Amino acid sequence: MQDSLTIGELAARSGVAPSALRYYERLGLVRAERTGGNQRRYARSELRRVSFIRIAQQVGVSLDEIRAALESLPASRTPTASDWAELSASWRSRLDERIRLLSKLRDDLDGCIGCGCLSLQRCTLYNPDDSLAAEGTGPRLMLPRPPGGAVTPS
Repeated sequence: MQDSLTIGELAARSGVAPSALRYYERLGLVRAERTGGNQRRYARSELRRVSFIRIAQQVGVSLDEIRAALESLPASRTPTASDWAELSASWRSRLDERIRLLSKLRDDLDGCIGCGCLSLQRCTLYNPDDSLAAEGTGPRLMLPRPPGGAVTPS
């Protein structure tokens, strides 16, 4: 197993705790070979997979979705830049929507904090008598509305 990494080396290089790496292995997200002494050895290419997992999680992709994406990569060779680009392109619209929501949240928070009231009583003017409750649960002004403007309960 030349050119392999121990779990400690992979953890240090990736910034992911050894316990998380063992968990990722149990989920099938990363692969490790075993030595005669039953120690894990990771191919250097697993570092890319761990980095991908970390970034995907940061943008809100679930571990199940990450596993499905990684399963689409070739098992017989190290994924190429083209493989990674194809995989990430499938999440582009989702990321764009997250960016839109985060921008709206940032802008709305700026406006709310900027008004200075920080009061639920005064801010009921924005939603008097909780009238938005009729549209469904959750943050109705933040959630995207389905086509046609109808709001479906969450």
